[in-house]
Amino acid sequence: MTAQTPPTPPFRDPHLPFAKRIDDLLARLTLDEKVAFLHQYAPAVERLGVAAFRTGQEALHGVAWMGQATVFPQAVGLGATWNEDLVRRVGDAVSKEVRAMRARDDRVGLNVWAPTVNLLRHPLWGRNEEGYSEDPKLTSAIATAYTRGLRGDHPTYWRTAPVLKHWLAHNNETGRDISSSSVRPRVLHEYDLRAFRDTVEAGAVAGVMPAYNLVNGRPNHVSPYLREHLRTWTDEDLLVCSDAGAPSNLVDSEHYFDTHEEATAASLLSGVDSFTDHGTDGSTIVARVQGALDQGLLTEADVDAAVRRQLSVRFRLGEFDPAHDSHADTRDFDTPAHRALAQEAAEQAVVLLKNDDDLLPLAHDTRLAVVGLLADECKLDWYSGTLIHRSTPLEGLYEQFGAERVEFAEGVDRVRLRTSQGAFLQVPLVEVADEVRGAEGALDPALLAGRTDLPPLATDDTGTELALVDWGEGVLTLRAPDGRYLSVAEDGYVRASADQPGGWVVQETFRLEPHENGHLLLHIGTGRHASVAADGVKVAEEGAEVFELLFAERGEDAVTRVAQAADVVLVVAGNDPHINGRETEDRTTLHLPAHQQRLLRAARAANPKTALALVSAYPYTVDPADLPAILWTAHGGQASGTALARVLAGDVSPAGRLPQTWYAADTDLPDLLDYDVIGGRQTYLYFEGTPLFPFGHGLSYASFSYDDLAARVELDAVRVQFTVTNTGDVTADEVAQLYTRAADPSVPRPRRELVAHRRVTLAPGERAELDFRLPLSAFEFWDVARGGHRLEPGAYDLLVGASSEDIRLRTTVTLTGEPAAPRPLLQQGLNAADFDEQSGSEIVDRAKAAGDAVTPIQGGTAELTYRHCDFGAGVTEVTVEVAGEGVVELSLDGGPALAQLALPAPTSGPYDYTTLGAGIVAEGVHDVHLKLRGPLRLAHVGFSG
Repeated sequence: MTAQTPPTPPFRDPHLPFAKRIDDLLARLTLDEKVAFLHQYAPAVERLGVAAFRTGQEALHGVAWMGQATVFPQAVGLGATWNEDLVRRVGDAVSKEVRAMRARDDRVGLNVWAPTVNLLRHPLWGRNEEGYSEDPKLTSAIATAYTRGLRGDHPTYWRTAPVLKHWLAHNNETGRDISSSSVRPRVLHEYDLRAFRDTVEAGAVAGVMPAYNLVNGRPNHVSPYLREHLRTWTDEDLLVCSDAGAPSNLVDSEHYFDTHEEATAASLLSGVDSFTDHGTDGSTIVARVQGALDQGLLTEADVDAAVRRQLSVRFRLGEFDPAHDSHADTRDFDTPAHRALAQEAAEQAVVLLKNDDDLLPLAHDTRLAVVGLLADECKLDWYSGTLIHRSTPLEGLYEQFGAERVEFAEGVDRVRLRTSQGAFLQVPLVEVADEVRGAEGALDPALLAGRTDLPPLATDDTGTELALVDWGEGVLTLRAPDGRYLSVAEDGYVRASADQPGGWVVQETFRLEPHENGHLLLHIGTGRHASVAADGVKVAEEGAEVFELLFAERGEDAVTRVAQAADVVLVVAGNDPHINGRETEDRTTLHLPAHQQRLLRAARAANPKTALALVSAYPYTVDPADLPAILWTAHGGQASGTALARVLAGDVSPAGRLPQTWYAADTDLPDLLDYDVIGGRQTYLYFEGTPLFPFGHGLSYASFSYDDLAARVELDAVRVQFTVTNTGDVTADEVAQLYTRAADPSVPRPRRELVAHRRVTLAPGERAELDFRLPLSAFEFWDVARGGHRLEPGAYDLLVGASSEDIRLRTTVTLTGEPAAPRPLLQQGLNAADFDEQSGSEIVDRAKAAGDAVTPIQGGTAELTYRHCDFGAGVTEVTVEVAGEGVVELSLDGGPALAQLALPAPTSGPYDYTTLGAGIVAEGVHDVHLKLRGPLRLAHVGFSG
């Protein structure tokens, strides 16, 4: 007899719908197996032939953390291209490299944690480099393009599964796991949710990652918005992956829950499906989930819901259908096409900010001085892969103009450090293997250790001349003549061992602290001072050495020397992405570090034809008055130097556009933790000052005219058409931008708001006819009086131009919408957070599960205004739902107080609400003013009579 072949289980049948196959597999898994799936590293189920699975592969601008890969420009640079087609192609290339790398290293995951769609609301945010724009429309357009590339175009199987980061209202690293973003309903719906919503609704998103912070007093990992909003935007199962360590933060740092079982249950019930915590060890999360099950905080059905969403992603990735997965054999890695695309992206990201007297492009016989700390650098950031190819601006300019016509001065200060005994710090001469941090790949690069195979620094009679750079605020790096940075490994010894500053805790930064007649050398990473011992220089708690700093050459002297002899000087300035502005660390100022300001002043004093190229992850403020030309580009990946040089030489006309406002001064900025873009007049949408360079700004080597604007209102949209003509003499790209604004709004609306854009390539004399269809929803705002979006009837200006401030054409359309109606107080009362205006307040959680309340900041005094409230024929009583202690005072239209409602004694806790009442007499429509005094929480105001 022939043994029968076991029947194929339904979950292995590619002809069945995914939903039925997931039902079958779920039914076969035990509860313990399903619980184990909830950790980031889901183990294999060998009895069913189900492989292990890992959520999370960083791929923000190329495959990160897994060794060599094609490195594209930083996300903010991709945003500066304003080019969805380009960004989609970048996403396509990245996803192909993910597949190719996984084929040889199964540690590479297919669930990619990218893109970041946090809006670049505040330019001092340390992670500015990770976002695309301050504008929700542009952010969602670029993010949608990237996710479509990452997903691939197969109708069934996804090449990778993109997860959007970081849900929600997350723009500060300072106290990021304990700070709360106070987000009023209008800002929530018109600003922060929009970038996520539009990207999810486009259909190429597999999930989201909640952020570390709290929103309105509630941690994002237990946010009701995941259910109330995110999961309503698509019929697809979305996988919600926690950020690293965030589940534990709910108890350990946020103290939001008393036990980890409560916290884990609350996260799962809120919609978190995969817990990224405790590295590769899932036992702690498994124990917490099991404890929550044992305590009745969770049911097996709750676990099933999360596992189902994870399995949905795994099925879409083709894991269970290898013979049908069209992406399984993808091997495109470091191809000529990918290299060309990296260069194209870097070229398109370059923004020409100023170009007086057509200093640029440079003539090919120009004698050029290239100076600055970034001139011969190709910097990477925390989410970069390891470079296979690299180019620096200096290398690119050598190629364009010839080494004989280019002089270089880095501008470092060259110093020696003399000890109190008269000896000098000395770097031992040894053969150093060319080792690059992270080249071997690491699932968690934060765990990469420093090198200990090299001898530590010693002392001798002559010492070693070190290159000192002050990156701002006294944060220094010291580099040996062979290019290696001084670094400290786990054993505490100081060595010249690092190819670049880097790591989760940077071990290559120091401070020189004045002490007696010299300086102490503080190692920032360990917080210890350098000491000199018989076996070498180390950092230690005691025995700090006092050093005398001796300058062999000041950086500005070297810059002056080469600048004087040049036709044109190019100063390349900017940031190191691992220092003073990065994940875990916000910036404190918009200004260039003082060291780089010295170099810029020296260059300009020596040669008036000085151009500034800023290579940075964020905006700076500089004085443009004495600079004839300024450019900006984000750190542009492997082709950054070549791209910048080709723009400077005129091989490419620049057409990048600023994706965020460049402010003129720190005083133009709101507080970093002020998330009220409306009340704080933030971003180009509301900012009323004069920016250094406005949103959407960018110049060209060509000129363009805008003509033939026509607009008409259709049934459910506004159709806008105009033409753009290249009136210059070179082929160039133009980014045509369409803005709208309400002409006579009843509430504060944006000064102008981007509703469409298009990047077009035009030869000299060529004309493009552009046609946009704007849905009427693009003109809506969130009406707090009705708790929904509303199209206000009236006139709307349509503004067409080359930036948010360079408007070339304008017209007006009249839209028929829904008229405003007074707030029906008798029917609904007032939810406290639905104010029109406020001062001194913040929104907090009404309860841990859901709801908002309002409280005075730090228990002080707050004022809330609710416009156009209808008391009908009359009311005789007001009630307030409050917790804590303090007083609520009510008045109408700025008149005297009609009622004061005081808590007779503090309530037992912040969520223990009580109702207070008082008699009032009011009728008709009035503005309601509330004044809150003391540490109370106001949830709701009711009226009756």
